[in-house]
Amino acid sequence: MCGMASAESTQASVHEREPVRPTKEDEVAAAGSELIGGPLGRRALLGSSWWTPVRVIALVAIGMFALGLVQKAPCYNGAWFFGASSQYTHACYSDIPHLYQGRGFADGLVPYFDRLPGDMQYLEYPVLTGVFMEVASWLTPGSGTIQYQEQWYWMVNAGMLMVCAAVIVVCVTRTHARRPWDGLLVALAPAAALTATINWDLLAVALTAAAMLMWSRGRSLAFGVLLGLATAAKLYPFLLLGPLMVLCWRTGRWREFGKALGGAIVAWAVVNGPVMLFAFDGWSKFYTFSQERGVDFGSFWLIMAQNSDDPLSTDTVNTLATLLMLVCCAAVAALALTAPRRPRFAQLAFLIVAAFILTNKVYSPQYVLWLVPLAALARPKWRDFLIWQVCEVAYFLGIWLYLAYTTSGDAHKGLPTDGYHWAIGLHLLGTLYLCVMVVRDIFMPDRDPVRRSGDDDPSGGVLDGAEDVFVLGPAACPRRQVVDARFDGPPVEWGKPGPTGGSL
Repeated sequence: MCGMASAESTQASVHEREPVRPTKEDEVAAAGSELIGGPLGRRALLGSSWWTPVRVIALVAIGMFALGLVQKAPCYNGAWFFGASSQYTHACYSDIPHLYQGRGFADGLVPYFDRLPGDMQYLEYPVLTGVFMEVASWLTPGSGTIQYQEQWYWMVNAGMLMVCAAVIVVCVTRTHARRPWDGLLVALAPAAALTATINWDLLAVALTAAAMLMWSRGRSLAFGVLLGLATAAKLYPFLLLGPLMVLCWRTGRWREFGKALGGAIVAWAVVNGPVMLFAFDGWSKFYTFSQERGVDFGSFWLIMAQNSDDPLSTDTVNTLATLLMLVCCAAVAALALTAPRRPRFAQLAFLIVAAFILTNKVYSPQYVLWLVPLAALARPKWRDFLIWQVCEVAYFLGIWLYLAYTTSGDAHKGLPTDGYHWAIGLHLLGTLYLCVMVVRDIFMPDRDPVRRSGDDDPSGGVLDGAEDVFVLGPAACPRRQVVDARFDGPPVEWGKPGPTGGSL
């Protein structure tokens, strides 16, 4: 028998310690800071100016968002409307202008209630996203040519999505109180700027980031409400409840988890209930479309299908993808309960969403937005973040060049199928690389940038510094610390044993 492992109590309150300066601990950040005068000095007066980190980062994010809008200019000026492949060769495609007319907003149809002409009978988006789209249509002039209206619709949506982008960086900046400058990872992410206005994913990402901030402040009910709203906008946010449940199991924080779960269910039901009750066929279209949709862009399933004489059926892929995801969920749960030191919430949140992306039968380029804030919280290391971003930018270019190739007829201008498969492979490898780095941090806390700076789990809320009450295997022996012999930094403190004992 040995003492139950503690999740590390911090040496002092967050408010009593200095903020972490990435230019001091991250060589890439230090090198990049030379562009603006070099790293902060020891005597710099932090927080004494109007230019606080959160304001600086928010303005940087808005600037990068604006650059993303400029990148869409060739499409705004004509490529969306004239020629099938021009929007792909310019890599500026967006669903937003096309769906203004294609989903009935130009004709004043009510999402989910009014049947659409054509193959898509109802709007195939979750309810809160549908509300977002409808509000943008109310702000779009109903006069003028359809091209003029679609341009307006895209600009209105871009303005609303820019607010979401600002919310995301502010929430990430404030989640880790001592590490505000980690928000620059999100603000400067090139893949995020390129994909921000392809679709409406930023709404769900903003609500998820706000939920993470609330959990870090110990407000479990507010976390649940925001996560429920995020799930009403996109399906993936509910996945965060899984790792949170396991972490609360390990620490015995069932009451807080119950409040979070209850808040999520009620918030989701409030948004979905009326539509489900009065327009069930329209409400269910998102779920039936997701199930019936075949293997699509960006997934390893597509590589298999395009290299097979007898590709798997959609039902078979659905079953296999679900099984793979369940295996990943079991692996994340095992990691949470057996790691020598309890993983941070952001680490497991990143891993579970990454697993969903890697095993899913489709990967649209804007899905990278789901991971950007979680990656900044889980692995705030500029080198690894940028390696992943390079892979995602390569995929962003690859999918549009592939579509240019397939829509250019006999001219075949663009990237052929084999080249597109390499782009998919880069995306998969980049995401897997970041997952490996996060898992290594879990097993070797001395490598974790957050814990090396003296924190336990700053995004963990009630989990931060909490003692373990249930662990499995070697985790029950807190002194069996795993240290990377090649790392020459100071060892991370492991905390004290919990009040209960016993190995399982």
